[in-house]
Amino acid sequence: MRRRLLLALAALAAALPRATRAGENGDAKKKTGGDSYIPINTLTAYTAKPGGRRGVMTVDCGLDIPDAALRDQAELLLPRLRAAYVQTVQIYAGGLPNGLTPNPDFLALNLQRATDQVLGRKGARLLLGAILVN
Repeated sequence: MRRRLLLALAALAAALPRATRAGENGDAKKKTGGDSYIPINTLTAYTAKPGGRRGVMTVDCGLDIPDAALRDQAELLLPRLRAAYVQTVQIYAGGLPNGLTPNPDFLALNLQRATDQVLGRKGARLLLGAILVN
């Protein structure tokens, strides 16, 4: 019984210095895209593929917001923004005909419209990364 307790304490003691060093290095890392960039997690939706099979459409995007006050508001509203983006991508992917490639201009226009609607004003610019249909 005591041997198990000693082994658990030894494993915890060995992992503790690594965890504190990782936390120190994580604070020094620069966020991708600069200070005005807010990354959005990958958006996914089901779509139809040729032959009647189901496919997955993934969209990588982020927000560029130079205004600090609007950026703080956007970070607070990130769950609502993500929900609006997922809904927009799902509607678009659901109506995409079999075998047709996605239109990034149309999708960007709709995602920008959702951004302005959730934030309540213009000033945030939606940046599209990659649109993949698999």
